[in-house]
Amino acid sequence: MKIVFMGTPGFAIPSLKILHESKHEICAVVTTPDKERGRGQKITFTPVKQFAVENNLPVLQPENLRDENFISELKKFDADIFVIVAFRILPKEVYTIPKSGSFNLHGSLLPKYRGAAPIQWSIIKGEKETGVTTFFLQEKVDTGNIILQKKMKIEDDDNLGTIHDKMSLIGADAVLETVNLIESGNFKFSEQDNSLATPAPKITKENSKINWEKSAEEIHNLVRGLSPYPCAYFVHNEKSYKVFKTKIVESNSAPGEILQNKKEVIFGCGKNSISILELQPEGRKKMTIEEFLRGYKF
Repeated sequence: MKIVFMGTPGFAIPSLKILHESKHEICAVVTTPDKERGRGQKITFTPVKQFAVENNLPVLQPENLRDENFISELKKFDADIFVIVAFRILPKEVYTIPKSGSFNLHGSLLPKYRGAAPIQWSIIKGEKETGVTTFFLQEKVDTGNIILQKKMKIEDDDNLGTIHDKMSLIGADAVLETVNLIESGNFKFSEQDNSLATPAPKITKENSKINWEKSAEEIHNLVRGLSPYPCAYFVHNEKSYKVFKTKIVESNSAPGEILQNKKEVIFGCGKNSISILELQPEGRKKMTIEEFLRGYKF
C-alpha cells in the first residue's frame, strides 16, 4: 500500500521504521515544523523528520493543517492510507483524503483513557494493564472504530519512561498488522462503547503537584506516571522538588510530616507514607536520596 505517515516524537520512530522496511511504500512523511532550541537557538528537526531525511523520504511540515497548498500536495501522492502516530489532531478535509481512510495509533485500550496523556493516566490511576489501539479517525477525537488492540502489563516497577519505550515497539507491530489487514480487506472493526470512556487530559503543573493528603499508593503512582518527565513535584519552604522515584512505607505519620535520618526521607500521607528515593531540588541536578542527604536536609 502507498502510505503517508504522520508523526513527530521518538515514540513514532519504530512504527515509521517497520513500515519503511516492509513491502509497503512510504510516499511521504508529515511532521511538525523545525524549531529553534537551546542557547544557540539552533534549528532542530523532529525525530520523525530526522529519520525521514536519513532514509530519503519526502517530508512535509505544514504550519496549518487546513492550508490549501498542503492539502493539494497530499492529494498528489494518491496514497491508499494515512497512518498517524503521535501527531496533531487532523481536520476532516485531511483524514478523508485516502481511499482506505486514515488510522491512528493510540497509547491505551480505547475507550479507556481518551485524550492527550493516555500512558501517564493509566499509570497514575494504578492500572495493571494497558496497551495500544489502532482506530479509524472520526471528527470526535479518539472515538473512531477500532481495528485492533494489543495488550501489555504494567509491572510494579514500570514508570512512564519504561512503558513509553515498550509501547512504542508493541505499537509498531500493531501499525504494520493494521496496514496488512486493511490491504487484505479481511478484517472487522468494532465501535467504541462511549459509556466506558475515561479521560486522559493534558498533564499540567496543577495535576503534577503532590498532595500529601492523598494515600501513599496514589502519590507513588503519580510519581511513576510522570517519571522521568515532566515529574511529580512538591514545594517545601518555597523551593520546588521534582520526584523521580519513591517507595511506599507502612506508617501512620500525619500528611506532610517529614521524618528524616542519615539514610532516608519519609513523608506522611493520607494513608501510609512515602520514602523518596530519587529527586531534584530546584536549580540542582537529579540525585539519589543518599546524595541529597550528604548536603541537604528538609
